[in-house]
Amino acid sequence: MNRINQKLQEDQKILSIYFTAGYPDLDDTVKIIQDLEKSGVDLIEIGLPFSDPLADGPTIQDSSTKALKNGMTTEILFNQLKDIRKSVSIPLIIMGYFNPVLQYGVEDFCKKCQEIGIDGLIIPDLPVDVYHEEYQNIFEKYGLINVFLITPQTSDERIHFIDSVSNGFIYMVSSASTTGAKSGFGNEQTEYFERINKLDLNNPQIVGFGISNNETFTAATTYAKGAIIGSAFVKYVTNEGTENIDSFVKNIIE
Repeated sequence: MNRINQKLQEDQKILSIYFTAGYPDLDDTVKIIQDLEKSGVDLIEIGLPFSDPLADGPTIQDSSTKALKNGMTTEILFNQLKDIRKSVSIPLIIMGYFNPVLQYGVEDFCKKCQEIGIDGLIIPDLPVDVYHEEYQNIFEKYGLINVFLITPQTSDERIHFIDSVSNGFIYMVSSASTTGAKSGFGNEQTEYFERINKLDLNNPQIVGFGISNNETFTAATTYAKGAIIGSAFVKYVTNEGTENIDSFVKNIIE
């Protein structure tokens, strides 16, 4: 069974952390992954930097730009991760845009992910229809879960179709905006969470965008299986470096 599915079956709320590979420094990738696991994180999203990250807010855009300037490439990331399963056991997802995957070759990319122990992909600009018609068989051939995003504007019909094509979890974007930490959730988000909850989907949901502290993590996981923190963590390593990752995680889950 895929590690993501194993984790989803556990009777606990999931904390997923996103970070940009190659940031703050090119060689920080493996250390950050190892430290996040030691700190009690359940799932990690490794951001593959791209020059035009449309769904990302300024914090992650800046980290992506810096990572590219540091020299991060798809090939370098794969090389950095080649022995990651010797020291890390939690699920790992690569999150990035479709252009680098196409450039690498979709099947070659998926095959490499399987070889190094990647469990899934999040590709925000790969439409579910295109994935289903052209690439789903390739992803499944290499045991990869592809995670789709839904927003408050996504219709119930579309959500049910995404649910039918998915075999892991659904990334529930908390608001129709770019990524970024927020202080809390308003009535609009709460109504959206409740609406999705009532759809009784087959795949659990994990909330992303706007999760930054224990308050927002707790609020999001009232309605969902877990929550994803990205911008707040990237901002933390920007300001504090990579030495005290444990203190960031403790502030979220304790």
